[in-house]
Amino acid sequence: MTSLLKLAEIVIDSINFQVDQAKTLTQYRKPLIGFASVHDPLFNQMKEIIGPHHLHPTELLPDAQTVIAFFLPFSETIVAANRKDSQIAREWAIAYIETNKLIATISSELKQVLASQGINVATQPATHNFNEQDLTASWSNKSMAYVAGLGTFGLNHLLITSAGCAGRFGSMVISAEITPSPRPATENCLYIRDSKCQFCVKNCPTGALTLQGLDKHRCYAHLLEVDKQFPDLGLCDICGKCSVGPCATLS
Repeated sequence: MTSLLKLAEIVIDSINFQVDQAKTLTQYRKPLIGFASVHDPLFNQMKEIIGPHHLHPTELLPDAQTVIAFFLPFSETIVAANRKDSQIAREWAIAYIETNKLIATISSELKQVLASQGINVATQPATHNFNEQDLTASWSNKSMAYVAGLGTFGLNHLLITSAGCAGRFGSMVISAEITPSPRPATENCLYIRDSKCQFCVKNCPTGALTLQGLDKHRCYAHLLEVDKQFPDLGLCDICGKCSVGPCATLS
């Protein structure tokens, strides 16, 4: 029987290996990985906060014990490219496409690794698993990452990790127990912490993001317009202007 510590090491090593070996134009900083028990009451609360359609981990995997969440932080070069002017940087668009594919690869490879240990695994895509009417997901990777201790939510409605918010999240559910990661004791968002930063609101190109909240439909309409700028990349509904401020790369 694999120990809890050894199992955590297997997961971390597998994710790091896949990122190190990725043949992508996109460069990454060190991945962050966290774990959460499926018995955490926050998973039940998601059905109230997000909606009844949001899946509990045990609805994905009946014998689930642990949720694994990971964050692939973009390099500072990619962040700088999307920060420099009002245009959406091609580097940012490529990072979105490549990282979604990398998350799928990580999930597939880790599923095989854990299967060799007799562990069942259920995965979900990195994106495009949302309801087009209310734009809420049936499985929120950033919410999984929150429960798994990877960060705190910011004014920009993104999860801000110890490595910032410029990057992509992935998650999966496994049938083995891993010791849960502690959640941060302090807020990572400068606005929530002391009201000193409103970069994301001021940098939003459509006014969808305000101090009062996020107009998801106005935001997504803009993302679909941006998609038309990159017809060669596949569906590229991105912007990222709210994630290139001081909270983009915290470490």
